[in-house]
Amino acid sequence: MTRIIAGVAGSLRLEVPKSGTRPTTDRVREAIFSTLRSWGLDSGSRVLDLYAGSGALGLEAASRGASEVALVEKHPQSAQVAARNAKTVTAAFTKSQAPRVTVARQSVQAFLEGLDPLVKWDVVMLDPPYELGEEELTSNLTAVVPLLAEDAVVLVERSTRSPEPTWPAGLARIKEKRYGETALWWAESA
Repeated sequence: MTRIIAGVAGSLRLEVPKSGTRPTTDRVREAIFSTLRSWGLDSGSRVLDLYAGSGALGLEAASRGASEVALVEKHPQSAQVAARNAKTVTAAFTKSQAPRVTVARQSVQAFLEGLDPLVKWDVVMLDPPYELGEEELTSNLTAVVPLLAEDAVVLVERSTRSPEPTWPAGLARIKEKRYGETALWWAESA
């Protein structure tokens, strides 16, 4: 079972696609959002959740005070699940407080290349399938750089067996943490 941990929609259950995704555990999500809170990036932030799956990471951000969240998922079934979960989470808010949550059913690279570079994002989370190649991940990270607000952070969640991401110019690693089989790499706009 996947659920929203805290915030306005805290304890709401989320659907999970039948296959093809690997939901981030509650323990790891709590660690991610504790880090964001400590950096002052939990409330009012604009958040990109790339390779969103069920949307749990982005929707946790919405529940905790993000002003805008974009969930990007190419797999049709997963994108439908993310859209239903987004409706569930935003329904927990009054109309005036609800964050703007959108779901884009397209590849991460195409989505990033289609964004307006004048619109800046505070938090970008990438939780790609473990089999995603390092070259494609680097292309994603390179496309993210011009979209980042000043003081933005980028999170990459991977298997502990995966190498550290290749950080393109404009991103500098600031933290790495491991939780069982999960590795989190954090970078900031440089």
